Amino acid sequence: METHHKDESFRDAISTVNEAGKRAWIYPKIPKGKWYNRRKALSYLLLAFLFSAPFIHVNGQQFLMFNVLERRFSLFGFPFWPQDFHIFVLVMIIGVVGLALFTVAFGRIFCGWFCPQTIFMEMLFRRIEFWIDGDRTAQMHLDKMPWTAEKIRKRLLKWFLFAVISFWIANVFLAYLIGSNELYKLVETGPAENLGTFISLLIFTAVFYFIYMWFREQVCLIVCPYGRMQGVLVDDKTINVMYDHERGEKEIGRSKWIKKEDRTTTGKGDCIDCKQCVFVCPTGIDIRNGVQLECTNCTACIEECDTLMKQVGLPTGLIRYASEDEIANKKPFVFTLRMKGYAAVLAILFVILGITLSLRNDVEATVLRLPGQLFQHDGTNIQNIFTYKIVNKTTHDFSKAEIRTNFPHAVIKRVGGNNFQVNSETLTKGTFFISIPANELKGEKTHLDIEVWANGKKIEEASTEFLGPRDYF
Repeated sequence: METHHKDESFRDAISTVNEAGKRAWIYPKIPKGKWYNRRKALSYLLLAFLFSAPFIHVNGQQFLMFNVLERRFSLFGFPFWPQDFHIFVLVMIIGVVGLALFTVAFGRIFCGWFCPQTIFMEMLFRRIEFWIDGDRTAQMHLDKMPWTAEKIRKRLLKWFLFAVISFWIANVFLAYLIGSNELYKLVETGPAENLGTFISLLIFTAVFYFIYMWFREQVCLIVCPYGRMQGVLVDDKTINVMYDHERGEKEIGRSKWIKKEDRTTTGKGDCIDCKQCVFVCPTGIDIRNGVQLECTNCTACIEECDTLMKQVGLPTGLIRYASEDEIANKKPFVFTLRMKGYAAVLAILFVILGITLSLRNDVEATVLRLPGQLFQHDGTNIQNIFTYKIVNKTTHDFSKAEIRTNFPHAVIKRVGGNNFQVNSETLTKGTFFISIPANELKGEKTHLDIEVWANGKKIEEASTEFLGPRDYF
């Protein structure tokens, strides 16, 4: 029999490293149950979205693209250029605040239900491993057995499938980075014509293969910063996958199950110390120790414990979604002031984002006087030289574009002709002259509104300063 005590020594080490400092391999059982089925359904829906998003186009724009090299981004079909970087940053801040709110309320549930690392590992690679190598006991036996024909066949098949899937994931991520259309071109022209990109693709493949073949849950335990964030955000009001220590330990503590024993009178806890919750955990922790950094709230221990409770005739829910306050003080979940604060900040950010998006233009123009040039006399007129940059964020061209100003008697002459074309998703640059009669100028600097017209419609406007001679006024 084992009594319940507050031994915190388990927090001094992680479950994947043994006392000698070497890797302790995790062999989780195959999880089963309603929660697992729900996770599978959600995971496959998210996988379908993840694999298809870079290949879906809306109004000519890739549904999701994060082209860091060219600083071009597309979110849900809306293109974002460097000029829109503040919007992109705002979206990222909303994501961080939303994740913080989610964590304060529901713990590390994102890791178990939404994180791509977990979904790839548990719903793709791990299921292939279960199919080839078998459940926990079979995997442990296979690892210890000599290299027979059966072991070689299983190992080669698993390694091959893992490599193929890793290569496919690398291609999908490349489509997110450079765009699916560019990826199609690379495939058509072949590796020999794009050796640098192909080598990068192989490096990505090797990284994914290393993660899902060997590094696995250590990404969550060692690399991912979100696990460290969790310790700051959660408190005794947060909903987590929790072991009900009040019921599991009672006065005497947990102990092995004795057939036909009535635990309501013995003082023994409902935990029968079967350790199935430990064996099924993909990170190898003992949930009975309480909230831990390594727990991803995947619910596997809930299913396994409920199955054992049913078999021995005890109530289910010994491990369940609950807060520490609910277990210790029998208090229900409440939306705390802290959660309300995060929710208020999130709501304000969404309002700011909505306003920012409504003010965003599909075309942006910048007009500047040519550096190093003041003005020129042209008879009775004063002339300035300007440069312009026009960013067309849309997927269609603007033909017969021209630059205009409503300033009285001002004449604009563009280098290369007054009419020009603004191509889709490009930055158009050029130079033009503005000539204004000297007697129309009101001072040394005159404010000008510059308009860009195309096909008879004004598509954008900008402002600049026109310089005149100081001694003339």
